[in-house]
This record gives sequence, C-alpha cells and structure tokens, in this order.
Amino acid sequence: MNTFKSIPVSIGNIEMGGNNPIRIQSMTNTDTNDTTATVEQAIRIIEAGGELVRVTAQGVREAKNVKNIKAEMVKRGYPQPLVVDIHFNPAAAYEAAKHADKVRINPGNFADTKSGESGLEKVREKFIPFLDLCKEHQTAIRIGVNHGSLSARMMEQYGDTPKGMVASCIEYLQIAQEKDFSDIVISIKSSNTRVMVHTVRLMVKTMQENNMAFPLHLGVTEAGDAEDGRIKSAVGTGALLCDGIGDTIRVSLSEAPENEIPVAKALVEIAKKRDKTRNLPIGGEEFYSPYQYKKRESYALGTVGGNNKAVVLTELPNDVDVVELKSDQVICVKAIQKLSQKKSLIVARTSHPNVMAAHRSLMLRLQLLRINAPVIFSYNSDTTNKEQYQLEAATELGGLLLDGFGDGLMLEGHFDKDFLEKTAYNILQASRVLFTKTEYISCPGCGRTLFGLEEVIAQIKAKTSHLKGLKIGIMGCIVNGPGEMADADYGYVGAGKGKISLYKAQDCIKKNIPQEDALGELIQLIKDNGDWVDPKS
Repeated sequence: MNTFKSIPVSIGNIEMGGNNPIRIQSMTNTDTNDTTATVEQAIRIIEAGGELVRVTAQGVREAKNVKNIKAEMVKRGYPQPLVVDIHFNPAAAYEAAKHADKVRINPGNFADTKSGESGLEKVREKFIPFLDLCKEHQTAIRIGVNHGSLSARMMEQYGDTPKGMVASCIEYLQIAQEKDFSDIVISIKSSNTRVMVHTVRLMVKTMQENNMAFPLHLGVTEAGDAEDGRIKSAVGTGALLCDGIGDTIRVSLSEAPENEIPVAKALVEIAKKRDKTRNLPIGGEEFYSPYQYKKRESYALGTVGGNNKAVVLTELPNDVDVVELKSDQVICVKAIQKLSQKKSLIVARTSHPNVMAAHRSLMLRLQLLRINAPVIFSYNSDTTNKEQYQLEAATELGGLLLDGFGDGLMLEGHFDKDFLEKTAYNILQASRVLFTKTEYISCPGCGRTLFGLEEVIAQIKAKTSHLKGLKIGIMGCIVNGPGEMADADYGYVGAGKGKISLYKAQDCIKKNIPQEDALGELIQLIKDNGDWVDPKS
C-alpha cells in the first residue's frame, strides 16, 4: 500500500488531513442533556490529549443542548471541536448541524433506502438539505459506515461485505461533490479487524479511482477493555497507520473515555517513528490482496505450517531445521538452496524500524523465489513497558497476519516467558488467525448506554471467559447493538432502562428481560444452543 495523501478539512478551530498531524479523539458516555457532566468529561478527554470530543444525540432535544455544551466549554477555555454522533434521526442531524463543529451520520440508517433507484432518491432527499445546512453553518460532516449496519438496499445488492460498505459511503460522497461540499471525513469501522483493515484499504483505492481524497477516521469498534481492547485496536488501526493511511483515530475501549487517549497517542507515535528514508518494496499484489484475506500456502513441518493452526514459539525448536533470515537483507544463495529442499522452517527477524514493511518485503521475495517454507515472525523491542511492548508488537505484526502471511509468532524482549507467550496468542486472536479464548465485542458506551457497562462486562467475563473461541457482544443500546456486533455468536444488548435483549447472532431471541435476570438468561441461551462447556472440563 502507498501512503494516502488526503485533502485538508476544517473542523472548528483545527484542520484535519493534508499535511496536518494525525488528530486524536474520544467520545463522552454521559447523558448529552446533562451539560455539566458532559462538559467535565469532555475536559478530561482534552486534558489527556484529545483534540476533538464527540457526544451522542439520539434526538432533537440532545442535539439542541449541544449549543449549551459548546458554549460552556468555550467559557471554561476549551475551544476544541465538538462532534455530534447521529443514528436514525435526520431531524437530530439537522439540529446538530446548527451547533456542532462536525456531525457524524451513518449511511446505513440516515435515510430509509429499501431498494432500487427510488432508494437513492430517498438518500438525496434527506442528504442534500443536510449538506446545505452544514454549508450554511460551516459544519463538517463525518460519513461513518459501520459493518453490520448497511441499508436494506445495500444489503440486497452487496450483502454485508467490504464492497457494500464502500459503495454505501461512495454514493454519499458523490452527492456531496455534486453539491460542492468538501469538508467531509469518512470512516469504515468494524469490530472485526480483518474486515476493518481490508475495507479501509478498498475505500482508499476506490476514492483514488474516483478522484477523491477525503480524510480518514480510523477505529476498531467495540474493541473491548484492558489489554485485549488495546491489542485489538493496535492490530486494526496500527496496520493502517503503518500503510500510511489515517488522519484521525479513536480507540474504542469499554473504559473511561480519557483512558483511550494515551493508547491513541502511543499508536500515532509508533507510526511516526517509521524510517522515511529507506524504501522497502511493499507491492506485490500478484501474490496477495490488500483487500481480502488469503492465507499464504506453506508446506508443513510437523505441527508448523501447511494446514496446521498458527503456533507460538518461546524459543527456537531443536526438532526441525531452522533458517534465520533478516527481513531487510538480501537472501543469500546458500539459504535459497537450503530452503528449496522443503525441509526448513524460517524464523524472520529484522532490525529495520518499519518491522511490518520489512517482513512483508521478505514474504514477497520468498514468493518470487517460489519458496513456500513456513515462516515464524520474530519481534523484539528495547522497551521495558509492558503496554508499550504489546502495542508495538500488535501494530507491527497484526497487519502481516491480516494479509495472510506467517505461520506463527515468536516474541522476544525484556519480559518473562509467560507474558511474551500470552501477548503472542492475544495478537493472533486479535488478527483472527487463532482463537484461544472467549472474544468480547463490547462498546465503549455513550449517552445512549442503558446500563453500567464496565460492571456488566466484568460480570459476563467472570461467567463466560472459559468458552474458548466464542464471541459475545455486550452493547449499551439497541441503536448500535445488533448491527455493530455483526460477528458475535451471542449478544447482550441494552433495550431500555433496566431491560436487556439477548441475541443469537443477528436474531433477537429474548426481549426486554429484567437486567437482574439477563446474565442467567444469557448463560441458558448459550447452553440451549450447545455452546456451553463446564468451566472445570
């Protein structure tokens, strides 16, 4: 992938895209009608390093109160841009456009587009007046497409696919260009890192084909909490930043919003440290696709390579022949001859500052040489900070795994064996290569959240963390819940105050259960479908 150069867009008192730095943002989880609580949380986000703050407006009342929130922030000396998030309600978007610096709309639910040309006309009917209003008030727009929430018309034509997500966004951009409106940022998000990365890359390609270059907002939705959420965010967002894609990022953690900022800042710093003076060949789309997953074929050596699952090594194996290669150096003739005998395992190392590009370059050279030996990616770092190490390793290795490269990982560094092994398994899971534990798809919360998110997540984890490979969505509200947990096997979704709805995949199985009964009912639902195992087994 080549570095994507976007156009600059004005958002309040800052610019995004172009030659501007990557902007960092987060979102409040307070009631938007509570001016004081929202302002105070926004200030905590800003003081942590956030450059934009987003609030939700599920209705016109909340959208109107954005004026008071903005005024109070400016009064307290915080003029940073205020962004409003809208779902389903064009009337709220129209109101928010009068007061906010940017309004986010989701093409999947901004206009009810069921099928055919009339559906597109419905989009124009809703979107053009919104564009005119935003132009009048100098309000920027984010067109934010989410996996799992495409319109019925797009689902009919493309299914819930990267192509459908891109098409959904492009038709809005084309209408905006027709109306000479360019203060637009776009986002393509998913809790599935593979879908997110491949779709954003496809979006960039499609924009370039249509002479567009709008700034990109990056983020893995519903990443979760703790180290899982951080590693998952690094795999998805980090891979794209490594490709030179991205103008603003939000790390969506199920924690206090200000906790997202240090993680986002760390990911930006990792990307900034790339050595710009040495170009490594990172083309080679004849051997792999940046837009879809295809596992590189390798031969098997015992339990490594071939059709075996990805492995984690803590030391070099002594039961197979190992060839250690420097990814940023020429492969010597002796090594080529040895590897051509199909009896050796490659351990790839590099000291190049752009680890992902160096390893990707090696993989493409191996393809050119028709060497299909299994490859273990090694990673080492001088850092002694555990979180920093995890973010670095996930950023550097995640993109490779998403591209279908590698048969396993071997992490090295100033840490104990258990930590390195656990981190490697977490990266493999976040990259959707190997599932070794329960996957939690949990939203970060916002003003629409209907229960104590962090407390509920902890309760659900305590009862279900032994369900290896199962994906459980924990969503604060019905607005985003069913769509944005598109990959979940089961879902726990806020349906009203004190009420929970339970899902099996995308189907709502039980509605409006009292919250005090919901965890037990979730466990029973999992049991009824044969996915429960005894924790002691």
